[in-house]
Amino acid sequence: MRTVREAKDEFLDYLGSVRDMSPHTVISYRNDLAQFEAMDGIGAQTDIAAITPETLRRCIGVLSRQRRAPASINRFIAAVRGLFSYCKKCGYLAVNPALELRTVKNPQRLPRFMTGAEVDKLCAAPAGNELLWEARDRALFEMLYSSGCRLSEMASLTVADIDVDYGSAVVTGKGNKDRRVYFEADARAALAAYLADRRKRFGSADTETALFVNQRGKKMTTRGIAYVVARYSGVEGTNRHVSPHAFRHTFATALLTGGADVRLVQELLGHSSISTTQRYTHVTTDRLIELYNKAHPHGGAKGT
Repeated sequence: MRTVREAKDEFLDYLGSVRDMSPHTVISYRNDLAQFEAMDGIGAQTDIAAITPETLRRCIGVLSRQRRAPASINRFIAAVRGLFSYCKKCGYLAVNPALELRTVKNPQRLPRFMTGAEVDKLCAAPAGNELLWEARDRALFEMLYSSGCRLSEMASLTVADIDVDYGSAVVTGKGNKDRRVYFEADARAALAAYLADRRKRFGSADTETALFVNQRGKKMTTRGIAYVVARYSGVEGTNRHVSPHAFRHTFATALLTGGADVRLVQELLGHSSISTTQRYTHVTTDRLIELYNKAHPHGGAKGT
């Protein structure tokens, strides 16, 4: 017999030690499974083998009545499915009751991106409005836009990861998959200026290996990078708040609008599925329709 709590704790250890999932992913599983354990009809000391499909469906019903977002419910379902799949493989269950769980429909949201003028304005904001550290912040924005890196990937970069000409780097993405990302001329110039300024600030006392550091010379966290973006895109800066992920969306949209093959963009973004990359084609299609309607004589645009 395995209680729900015993099975949950064992499964989480398995995810971290055997599957080598990231700490962030394990924390997400832990939070969802702690909620599962606390639900009516479950309980920490319940035999995991005694839980039925009907019990699991009632759990999903509870979340729906609480008006949880579809993405949140589907993440919970994925965690529960993972737990019961693990228990079945270990022989704790004769039948996996989670096989009957179905995800809920998740409305497709188009990625939020910036126009070319908006991203140029944000990248120039550190020079025109020194809120924090001009050289670092300009390099950070240019590199996010140039590479399409995820926030976590940018925060994890070290100085040693950057090629000698500052033209590219290898990042470790989701699933511990490595890929090469590239930095164009503006990003390379901004990075060189930042590293020179960093050496001037900290000199021989700079022993931090992380590429981006705070003003005390310590590694910037994902939260720290998000704070920098928020300051410059808030009321003190461009007054159009965006998240760090908007740079990634803008990178993908710009490439596809410029005619890049979707499979190339998939590789540059590190998407395991091309369907994820294809979300950006909806953005470019909408933009093309908008431009068509404005430019075509019968498109509805008012002439003079």
